[in-house]
Amino acid sequence: MIATVNNNKTENRFELEVEGHLAAAYYRRSGNVITFEHTEVPPELGGKGVGSSLVRGALDQVRAEGLQVVAQCPFVKAWIGKNPAYADLLKP
Repeated sequence: MIATVNNNKTENRFELEVEGHLAAAYYRRSGNVITFEHTEVPPELGGKGVGSSLVRGALDQVRAEGLQVVAQCPFVKAWIGKNPAYADLLKP
């Protein structure tokens, strides 16, 4: 999937628009730590890899900013578990 993940800092969420629907990963940020709280993918986009693309794009931006991650969101936590190249972002 080729799409751009945008960081909507006003709404504290990373966004990915696909087929006219918006998927979002909500977060809160404190200093150099970003806590992913909840991820939403519309039912119309289920099973298409949208959630994975959203999380990958968000974490790539987090890495570029040098932030640490707290994965409270079960989807983000599971995704990092399946993609160990991103495990170094987790806050110890």
